[in-house]
Amino acid sequence: MNWIGRSLPRLEDPTLLKGGGSYVADRIGAAAAVRFVRSPVARGAIVDIEIPPDAIVFTGRDLADLKPIRPILHRPDYVPIGQPVLAIDRVVFTGQPVAVVVADSQALAEDLAEQVFVDIAATDPVLDLDLALETGADPVHPEAPNNVLVEGRMKTAGLDKAFEDAAEIVALELRSHRQSAAPMEARAGLAEYHTGSGRVTLTASVQMPHMLRTGIADTLGIAESDLRVIAPDVGGGFGQKMSLFPEYVVLVWLARKLKRNVAWTEDRRENFLASAHSRDQAFTIRAAFSKEGKLLGLDADLRSNVGAFSCYPVTCGVEPLMAFAELPGPYDFSEYAARSRGVTTNTCMMAPYRGVARPMLTFTMERLMDVAAKRLGIDSVEIRRRNLIDSFPHRSPTGLVYDEGSYKQAMEVAVQKMDIPAFRTRQTELRAKGRYIGLGLSVFSERTGYGTPAYAARGMDIVPGYEIVDCVMDPSGNVDLRIGSSPHGQGLKTSLAQLVSDELGIDPQKVRVISGDTDTTPYGWGTFASRSMVIAGGASKLAAAKVAGKLKLIAAQMLDATADAVSLKDGWARVANTNKAIEIGELARAAYHQSYRFPGQSPGLQENAFYDPPGTFSNACHLAVVEVDIETGGVKIERFLVVEDAGVLINPMIVDGQIAGGVAQGIANALLEEMVYDETGNLLTTSFADYLLPTIAEMPEIEILHLETVSPESVTHAKGVGEGGAIGAPAAIVNAIVDALSPFGIEISEIPATPQRIREHLRKAGAALNA
Repeated sequence: MNWIGRSLPRLEDPTLLKGGGSYVADRIGAAAAVRFVRSPVARGAIVDIEIPPDAIVFTGRDLADLKPIRPILHRPDYVPIGQPVLAIDRVVFTGQPVAVVVADSQALAEDLAEQVFVDIAATDPVLDLDLALETGADPVHPEAPNNVLVEGRMKTAGLDKAFEDAAEIVALELRSHRQSAAPMEARAGLAEYHTGSGRVTLTASVQMPHMLRTGIADTLGIAESDLRVIAPDVGGGFGQKMSLFPEYVVLVWLARKLKRNVAWTEDRRENFLASAHSRDQAFTIRAAFSKEGKLLGLDADLRSNVGAFSCYPVTCGVEPLMAFAELPGPYDFSEYAARSRGVTTNTCMMAPYRGVARPMLTFTMERLMDVAAKRLGIDSVEIRRRNLIDSFPHRSPTGLVYDEGSYKQAMEVAVQKMDIPAFRTRQTELRAKGRYIGLGLSVFSERTGYGTPAYAARGMDIVPGYEIVDCVMDPSGNVDLRIGSSPHGQGLKTSLAQLVSDELGIDPQKVRVISGDTDTTPYGWGTFASRSMVIAGGASKLAAAKVAGKLKLIAAQMLDATADAVSLKDGWARVANTNKAIEIGELARAAYHQSYRFPGQSPGLQENAFYDPPGTFSNACHLAVVEVDIETGGVKIERFLVVEDAGVLINPMIVDGQIAGGVAQGIANALLEEMVYDETGNLLTTSFADYLLPTIAEMPEIEILHLETVSPESVTHAKGVGEGGAIGAPAAIVNAIVDALSPFGIEISEIPATPQRIREHLRKAGAALNA
């Protein structure tokens, strides 16, 4: 039987669901406790740090010889900013670490940290991205006097003509407020010092263990061979755990300095204060449409608040440059101008979070389509029909090449499934009773599984992208698959086992996937950007195919046949059109123990492969039905439909889980989650009492349908799917809210659309109606 395409229960789950997982906190043992002392203000000069007597405390001056964390883009519009691992002379955001305490217990470390007094001469912070861009605004860093750390610009030759020819010009201001990834397990690290070798093993809750080792070694000025990084079971990452944070550098430095084991576990307040944020963006767009509703051209001013520092290794360019390159999305037009800036402020740094800039750029394009449809008197579905890409390969105005997709088809399937005419009838009936329901549509593309060519185009100094896999079948016929990718809850190990099993003709239970250890796995880039199934999967398939080829050669010799006639299936090697067969386990044993029988072949069954593809585009259509309570501003999601095209589904159940989890985070983006600073730069949302996560009460049943477009750009024929749910949901929900409130003439261009914001719109609409 084939394993690809089957909803095989996740091989990881029996251990995890029974409490048998191994997280950083489970491994701390008797290690000394570490506590960071953090800046209570957003901006100011450090005057003095008073340390309690007999306490082990280190400040930035003790670590001043270390290199700052300074990721690089090789482009003239990029300003590199160095981040000290502990603040030395000044602080630039609330929560920045300024000192570190080491004690024998967590309780004592916390008590001593409370006794460390940091005297800071506070000055007014720069917090808002548009205020930071004003002439005369104080610079956050002297290296960037205009507070711009990266800027991309382009304009096609025919843009001005497109606006001259336009029948309708639509201008919009859109805003996405700041979020946290809020993983279930916050950051944590255990640094163990090995007396004999002087090596340090850092066990940390991270997504990119190899990259973390490189960054720490560079900062400390040590050889990478002196540091081992292990990512054990990880309780959620979502992008927040793919950056190099100063706390991990400090942990390794402490272990080497004190020659003892040290451990740090972050509390939730620290996670909100100092772990990376995301999605703080403001977009201004102007779009030219023909009278038939065809989008002729788009002019965009894109601003992203990237916080106080640049995240390593992808830099602060990750959000503004993605927005710049991918704003056109699934729509077919050729004239485009954009200016995209990464703006530094006295706030926590930004880093990738599930979807990165795509939720905002999809929100922008989908609001644009609905507003244009209303202005031109065209149905919102019809205007999309007239603009969606339907010829492939398609080259976007920014030069991205889209492989085969199903943009129009996905929308048509969703529209038919939703039965919009029946919905409109029901909507009219309920409005007569004072109830307001609405339907919202969102169509998007998701660039996935892209390798080094995409990152090299950004000018990155460290260019990620490829993956390397080692595939070893032992003499018993079981397989160890060692991957550089580092899963953190996606079910990747199960999916890879299914891929490998089909190549080798064995049961997935016989495949052990080994990840997250720099000593035992090939160098790889971790798990992020909807890449694992495409790139790690591609490398796994290629490596397993090499082992399969060797098995067939051995079987051919043992069975007196040609290798081409041998097939591997259900644990056996069989010769076509004969009754000749041999168990794969017997072949494996012969490869090791009777290697003399197979001249010209190396003993054993060990192969590796790498994969570095250009990337492939997934696509989807989301449809949401909501009801808005006009008295409270509350929104209830009544129905949510996803039609997704992610190519071949290796494990449909895991894919559906990824989509549903992404939609949950998209609902949070649309309605609930927002990081809020006060006017002094003090973070107000530092607990789950203030930062609102979705619960089961806010989650609808998510209906998921699949299309399957096979792309030649993926050797597994799979496309990435990890971020799609989070990308499309905000736009669909907000469009549904606007549709529900259309009798009041309300337009919403800001997320999250909280009850307070909806009520404010309703109050203004009421005042206008009564004026």
